[in-house]
Amino acid sequence: MLRTISVGSCVSIQGLLVAQMSDGKIAVKVDEKTFVGYPVNRAKAS
Repeated sequence: MLRTISVGSCVSIQGLLVAQMSDGKIAVKVDEKTFVGYPVNRAKAS
């Protein structure tokens, strides 16, 4: 499943969900790299 995370104050990364951490962060994989950050809230359709 594709997920978007926020890394720092202005960088967002979208990749495949790898893991969910106990502190609320998630890990996503992009090509050969794995990034960890806080998930971006999903927008609701109006």
